[in-house]
Amino acid sequence: MASSGDDKAQLAVFLQPRGEDQQLVLQEFKDELSMRMSKHIYPCLIILIIEFTLTVMVSEHNMKHVIRVIWQMNFEFLKQCVESRPLHPIQHHWLDSIVSRIPPKLKDSPEFIKLLQELCTEVSDDFHNVLVKQPRDQSKILEFSQSLHDNLLKSRRMIKTHLHILHPVMQTVLEIGYKTFSTLVLADISGCRTSGAVDCKSLQNKMAVECKRTEDRIMNTWFPKVIHLLTSKETLRGLKEEKLDSFYNCASTLISNQLKSLLQANVEAFVTVFDLNSDHLPLFRMALTFDDEKMEIYPTLQDVEAAVFESLHAITNTLQRVQTVQAWLTQASSSFVDAKVADHTLDWARATLKTAVCGNLEGADQHFQSYVSQYDWLVNGTAQSEVKTFIEEEHSFEEYTQKVENFSTLSKEIISLPGKFHFPMVLLDCEELKQGLANKVKSYADILLKKMVDSHREQNLTISSEFETIKQKALKIPENTEELIQLMDYIQFVKTKGVEDLKEMIQKSGCRSIYLMDFHVFDPEDLSLNAKVFLWPKNILHVFQLSDEVIQKAKETGEQELFAKRQRLTVQLEKLGRRSEEFQHCAELEMIQQYVSDIRTVHKLLQEAEDEIVFINKEETFYKIDLTSYPEVHVIRENVGLYQKLFGLVLNWQRTENRWMNGPFEELDGMSLETNLDEFFRDIFKMLKFFQQKQNRDEKDAEKVFRKTGDDEPKKQESPSVVLCSAVMEQIKEFKVKRVIIMMWKHQASSLCDTE
Repeated sequence: MASSGDDKAQLAVFLQPRGEDQQLVLQEFKDELSMRMSKHIYPCLIILIIEFTLTVMVSEHNMKHVIRVIWQMNFEFLKQCVESRPLHPIQHHWLDSIVSRIPPKLKDSPEFIKLLQELCTEVSDDFHNVLVKQPRDQSKILEFSQSLHDNLLKSRRMIKTHLHILHPVMQTVLEIGYKTFSTLVLADISGCRTSGAVDCKSLQNKMAVECKRTEDRIMNTWFPKVIHLLTSKETLRGLKEEKLDSFYNCASTLISNQLKSLLQANVEAFVTVFDLNSDHLPLFRMALTFDDEKMEIYPTLQDVEAAVFESLHAITNTLQRVQTVQAWLTQASSSFVDAKVADHTLDWARATLKTAVCGNLEGADQHFQSYVSQYDWLVNGTAQSEVKTFIEEEHSFEEYTQKVENFSTLSKEIISLPGKFHFPMVLLDCEELKQGLANKVKSYADILLKKMVDSHREQNLTISSEFETIKQKALKIPENTEELIQLMDYIQFVKTKGVEDLKEMIQKSGCRSIYLMDFHVFDPEDLSLNAKVFLWPKNILHVFQLSDEVIQKAKETGEQELFAKRQRLTVQLEKLGRRSEEFQHCAELEMIQQYVSDIRTVHKLLQEAEDEIVFINKEETFYKIDLTSYPEVHVIRENVGLYQKLFGLVLNWQRTENRWMNGPFEELDGMSLETNLDEFFRDIFKMLKFFQQKQNRDEKDAEKVFRKTGDDEPKKQESPSVVLCSAVMEQIKEFKVKRVIIMMWKHQASSLCDTE
């Protein structure tokens, strides 16, 4: 396109005078044009051109060229006027109005002033950019030097022939579609919240059903009308047969655009429902569950998100099988109108829904996570390990009660939590999780309680066993005085200390029972055991009474047995006395071995009698009876001891003599033999003197007795013991002679051995 200066030059050339008659007029026109050009009054050029045309005879072609040039110059003038005009900035009260629309909570931010300045600057720039249109490159302006009117008419005729959208029936189809689709909602969930909470699957199914129902209604009402209009004779009357396909394609395109617009509007409306600040948010029913020792939220956040996306899919999948007109006419089922929602719209809808759903579910998820953070230790094994360790360790009943109280408090705390929570898009039911956690806590408390009950039962059994032992020992009939003494001491100990200790244990058992009855239902066996334990302090008194009777009877029996023992002991001592006196008549050397055996038997019986005396004296002390003495025991002991020494000495001599006489000859030692013989001789001699003195005393005592009685004095006889001692002494003397002979033989034998 030529510049403004070129147009003026062309106009100057064109306005050169062409004859003498026209020179004056042209000169006047040039002067007027120069004046107006200097004053930039281009709009008046049109009037001048008209006047000039009336007075100057020019060709039609030149006239058109002049008009084009003048119009272009006028456009340049107006453009310069517009670009040079002064621009008023945005009004200050407009900015104040914009600032007043900002929410108050955003104004409290410390960065508000800085952001407000940036906002005002941005609004002012937008205001200026809207008022000022950016200048265009002049080189891109169309060239109008050639006339396009003919082409325009030709193009209009071609468009009228081929542009079927301008057909009147298309306008009718458009109006029917507008009336049908302008307010149509495929599935309205804006009022879903008023009907209460629903499951996400229910909402998904509802959307699918309503979309299907709406699609069926549209296909039964709108589609037949459109088909009837497009296939009626009046519509096809002015169309050529070769143009029918393009006509129907145009109709299908129009229908496609209407369906796409309908689906896009419903998609946008569906997305808007889930806006974070929407009042029409659906209310989903969700629950915190406790299943298989796990805390879960059902349905999961992914399930809810999937249900929302499935609902969106139900909308976008609606009206996807609307037949084209050609397919309807040919009854073909494979050609459908393209009603698919644009990909960018679907991507936007999915992204927006994902953000909105996640934001609306955030509160429910945080509440679930609060349960997990606080109570996960109950189900992840920590609490179980803690309880197991506590049971394995040694703890008192009070420590167990404190542990159970802690679990009970925790259970009450969980139960007291709200059962339902309302969030913008979720009604969260927490009852199942609360009950599950409370039951889990109760199970740990029950484990501790079971341990406490078992321990309580064991201690009660111990108490009952102790009382049973006391009863058994207290009522046992003593077989002798020693057992009677032990029984009396035991009863005294039990009454003063044993029962008191057991009463203290029973008191503790009562405290345990009172506590456990608040948390545990005792079995009949445990109740019976508890009752038995609590009644023992009373029942044991009756046992003590029976024990006193047993002791009294035992005392009576013991006294009787004591008298019988005393009598038996007296008889036994008499027998031992007579038998000990018999030893004084034993004087046969061949019977020494038997005498020693008999005297050992008597000595053993005497020792038993002495033990019996000690026991009898002890019983006499116990029964508070005068002690009995047995002086004959001393006499018997002296007598037995004397003869035991005599017989033992004689027996020792006989064994030694036998060893010397029958033993190895070379082992005999003269000095040793002499020493031993002298020792035997001295001992026997002492015994001989003792028995001789004893015999003399006995004879004197007998004489005194006979003198008193006047009886004849018996003939004096040698004492057998003296005879025995004398015989042994003779044997010793004889062996001394033998010793000399033996020594001589041994000396001679030794000399012979040396000579050889």
